[in-house]
Order: sequence, then structure tokens, then C-alpha cells
Amino acid sequence: MRLKNPTGVLAAAFGAQAVLSESVIHNGSALLRPLDLGSIKPLGWFKDQLQLEAEGLSGNMFDFYRFVHDAKWIGGSTEYSALDEASPYWFNGLVPLAFGLGDVRILGQVKYYLDYVLDHQQDDGWLGFETTRTTRGLWARCLLLLGFVQYAEADTTQTERIVDSMHRYVVLAHSMLKNNFTGLLVHGNDTFDTAGFGVGRTHEMHIPLQWLLERYPKNNTGILRETMALMIDGGVVWGADWRTFWTEEAYPKIYLENSTYDLSWVFLHGVNMAEGLRYPLSIYRMTGDEALKTQTRVALNLLAKHHRSTAGSIIADEYIADLNPSRGSELCIAAEMMFSTAYIYQFLGDNDIADWAELVAFNAFPAAVAPDWWSHQYVQQENQPWSRNLSTAENWWDVGSYGNVFGLEPDYPCCTVNHPQAYPKFLANSFVTTKDGGMAHVFLIPGTAATKLGKLGDNSVFVTANTNYPFSNSIEYFISAASAFTFYIRIPNWADKNSTVNSKPAAPDSNGLHKIDIPAGESSASVKLYTAPRVVERANNTVAIYYGALLYALAIKHAAVSTAPVNYRSGTVLPANTTDHAGRTKDHILTPKTAWNIAIDPRQIFTLHTAPAKNSSKIASPIWDLGAPPVELRVAAVEIDWPVIRDTAADPGTFEVKAIGRPFSARFVPYGSSKLHMAVLPVLDLENVDLR
Repeated sequence: MRLKNPTGVLAAAFGAQAVLSESVIHNGSALLRPLDLGSIKPLGWFKDQLQLEAEGLSGNMFDFYRFVHDAKWIGGSTEYSALDEASPYWFNGLVPLAFGLGDVRILGQVKYYLDYVLDHQQDDGWLGFETTRTTRGLWARCLLLLGFVQYAEADTTQTERIVDSMHRYVVLAHSMLKNNFTGLLVHGNDTFDTAGFGVGRTHEMHIPLQWLLERYPKNNTGILRETMALMIDGGVVWGADWRTFWTEEAYPKIYLENSTYDLSWVFLHGVNMAEGLRYPLSIYRMTGDEALKTQTRVALNLLAKHHRSTAGSIIADEYIADLNPSRGSELCIAAEMMFSTAYIYQFLGDNDIADWAELVAFNAFPAAVAPDWWSHQYVQQENQPWSRNLSTAENWWDVGSYGNVFGLEPDYPCCTVNHPQAYPKFLANSFVTTKDGGMAHVFLIPGTAATKLGKLGDNSVFVTANTNYPFSNSIEYFISAASAFTFYIRIPNWADKNSTVNSKPAAPDSNGLHKIDIPAGESSASVKLYTAPRVVERANNTVAIYYGALLYALAIKHAAVSTAPVNYRSGTVLPANTTDHAGRTKDHILTPKTAWNIAIDPRQIFTLHTAPAKNSSKIASPIWDLGAPPVELRVAAVEIDWPVIRDTAADPGTFEVKAIGRPFSARFVPYGSSKLHMAVLPVLDLENVDLR
């Protein structure tokens, strides 16, 4: 978290933007809308993953982890920073996990937290434990309100008290912001956000406030709208207007230690950037300005071209850099990218955005989480030959040498408390309703969706999607409906022309949605997607290999040594009162047992199905473990002399690629299943290899 202070020049330049008056505000609408939380339930391998999450660190840190178990928000004494964001991050992720699974134990955790926070709302409306102007920051409340919205949707017995609490808080927040942006901008001896993280994320207040505006305005429309506008204006004053960043001229194509950069540091921070993708649409929802939708598309294009990893995340350990596959990508970024791409897709409808969401969900995110969900990395490298305490931290920005270890808190605890949101929110956005009153399955994971369609909400619809996607490319649907409706199935961009729906050629529209007219009563549908391995060129004569929605990487067998978890700051062993009482919280050092230093000939690839891929087939759990996914590749490869720089694999392009020994058939597996992996590899022309 390297910091630069905002400049007075920026404040002066953008301070002239006035608060939007109520008379000019109207809502920009979404093309697709998510179902209320709890309407979608997981099946198959995805349900297995959520159960592992519930049984792992995510579902247990409430019982022991100091930043949740002893959080000041629920009467404890521990926070990791003056942002006071730890347990709100946790709550924001555990609410959709609890209701997605219907897990009684976790439902009890989030209900306890909800009750405590609501019961201790202060007389002036403040949510939280802080009592002074110097400590009261708005940022963590954004996370809390996101959790509130999800809870209110999923449990209607709590909706009224949650909505009432939110309105009381918004009235206070509005008065604070009217008073020189109190709680957002730091004044005098304020301590709540001296770095400016909340100022770089002002738009995060908008999703919950827009929800109130659309569903429960309670004669408070003016204050809700003006509060959102004031949040944006405060960020503009500080110098954190993402509209000035997401442009071809301002966006940094490469950022290195010696790069010249004129805008605020907040734009360079990887997690901020992942969240900042949502900024233009937040204002679009306030104003209906179509140019902001266009700018969102520009933002995605810039990021995809210059800083997207092969696994779909942003190459940014803390700050963005270049496309060096040995750099890191913070786990929080993957979680936020999954949410951002899902959210943006609902407004823009572009099929490649949904593909991007799946790319992160099936690659970047699981690669950095242990198969049993009890540990995680802080930074994941596309080329990662080992996971250990490195001899230097010079490869990364503001990340310690321990950053790629799988552990409890291998670096800043934000990733520990924030990563639980990723898969539960992905589930919650997998089915959506459409503007014509229909429903669409857009993220093709197995699950069920129950909702009421039609203008009067009188068409009860229930859809079951049985599939092992992305480990197989077929889906079987079973649908019941009180009356006829339109059902859409998203056909990914990578699917070829042989793909079928109900045994006929798939015919997706310009947004990739294949339309089916569903009659009243019981019906079914089937999808078969066809594809071949895809070779994507990267810098310095390197390539990455994809098959369907999965990135593939060299399978590296490893030896694992487990140690007691250490404190992210001091490196000393954590006391027992902040680790799992059953001893399941460990840090894990992974050392390769097989070669990692290879070049490949991507003209020679063979697809190997190692297990049945039928929808009815039970696939392994945990699935994100070496050898578990039922589809592998064999690729012609040869060992090379690959230097080690800063105790990690050197960046391709910095050394000459020379073969050592004879070519062989290399085993490639889904990237997320091999916790040590090499995914961006130099290319050599090799003699023919028997890949079978």
C-alpha cells in the first residue's frame, strides 16, 4: 500500500463539479437484473466448493480469528487498521454464503452480527462503534450496507428493521457529507482514512443506496440521491475521480518504479482499480448518461489490453506494473473482479464480460485458495514454481517476501476477510431476469433458480441446471413454469459453430444469449458446447493455453511442509487465541518435485479426458486440487535453462531460450488446480512428440 498524498492541483481542478440536483437525476437501467439473494441454490461441484468454504476458513473465522471473533463491531477490541473494515468485509461475504447454502451454523453467525450491529446503532444513526469525528469514516459502512442489502433480500422477516436502520444512517451520512465531506475527507487530526482508500471507493455507497431508492425510498428520495452525489463530489475534491482515469490518454499502459505519473496513487492500486471499474456505472445509474456506459467499456478494454493476467485478474501485487507473469496478483483483486464483471455485465450485456467473469472464477480465484479452503495466498503469480518465504520481496510492491505462501494471513488480512465473497456472489449472479420478462442462465455453473416472473409476479418459475461445467461443456435443464416465458442461455464466445441447443445449432444474439420459448408446465432443454484448445500469444514470444473456460498450466508436483501461521506484520507465530482451536489453520510451504523450467511447442496439443464428463457423473471434491479435474492436456515441451531472479522465475524476454535435453509430453492441468504452475511459457519449434 504505497501511498502518495493527493495534490491541491487536482482538488482545484475538479472541485468545481457541483452536487447533482434532484431535478436532473433519473435512474440508468440495467439490461439484466439479479434475483434476490437466496433464490439461487448451488448444485454439483459448485455446491461442493461452497460447502468446503463453509467448513473451511471462511465459515470458521467467526469462532477464532481476531479481526472477526474479537471485532470492535461486536464488542471486541481488535481491528487491523483505522479503516475498521475487517468484519464488514467478512459480513459482506458470509451473508451470501449463508443464504446460498442455507447453512444453519453460518446463518447463526451472520444473524448474531446483524443483531448486534442493529441493536447497537447509535442515537444519531451511526452504524458502528466509533464515537468521535476523528474516527468515524464512511468507507467500512459501504461494506456493511452491502451485507445489509443481501440479508434484507434473503430474509424478509428482517427487511423492515434493516431498511429502517439504513435510512437512519443515510440521514446522518448526508449531514456529515454536507459539512465539508466529514467522514470521507480527512480534516485536521482525523484518523479514519489517512491514506485515502475510502476516497478512492466513494461509489461503493451507491449499490446499497440505489437499492433503497428503487425498493424502499420511504419519502427519503432527495437525501438518498444527494448522498450519492456528495460521495462522488467528495472524491472529486480529493482527486479521485475515476472518470479522469479511464481514458486512453490518462490510463498507464505500464507503471514501474521510475514511471512518470500525474494522477493520484489510488488509481494504481490493484484492488481499487478492480472496484473502480464500477465507478462510471454508479454515476450512470444516478444520471442516465449513456457516455458513462461507453466509458465503462473503454475501461474494460484498457485493462484487458495492458494489465489483465492470463487467469483474468489484474497483474498488481499492490500496484499495477506490466504484464510480467512473475509479478503478483492480489487475491482481493480476483474477488472484486468477479463482482465487478458480473455487475457490469448486467448493464452492458457484452458477452466477453461474462466470459471474463468466468475466467476469473475458474482460474485466478481458485489458484490462490487451498483445495480445502483453509488457507490462501496474498499474491498469486502466473509463473509460480514455488510457494515459500522468498529471500527478497523486491519482486513486488509493498508486499512482503511471504506473500505467495498459502496461509492464514500471508500478508495484509484484507484478503483473509474479503475473499469469502467471491464464489457466493458469483452464484447469486448466475441467473438473472431480462427486460422482456424472461430469465437467463449467464454463468453456467450447476444450480437451481426459483423466482416469479411477469408484470404481476404471478408466474412461478423453477429452473434446474445440471452440469459439470467448466469441466464438461454440456448442460441439461429442467424447467417448470405456471405460464409460458422466455428463457435464455448464454453461449460463451469461445464456443464454436458446432455448439447446439436441443440438438439444433446454437443461435445466440449479439450478446451471446440463445432464446428458448418455454411453455407452461414441465419442460427440458439441453446444451452442448464445442471447442478446441486455444493458444493465446503473450509478450516476448510466449503463449498461454486455454480449453473452454479454463486456462491450463504445467502440472508441477510438490512437497508440502506445514507450519504454524505467522503474524502478517511481525512474522512471529500467531497466538492460539487467533487460530483455529482444532489446529486446521496452518501456513504451507510448497516446493516443486518435478521440472518447472520448460518451453513448449503449442502446435502439438492433445486433449485427454481422465474421467467421465457426463452431467450425472460426480466429479472429485475438492475439485481445485492437482489431478482432480477430469480434463487435462498433453503438450510438447522441453526443459530450458530458466534463470531465477529475485528468488522467482525470471520474466520471459530477459533471457535466451535454449533447450536442455530431449522434447517430451508435458502434463497440463487446469490452472486453478495446480497451486504451483507455469502458465506463460516460451515457444520453441520441437520435433514431433507422442502425446498420447
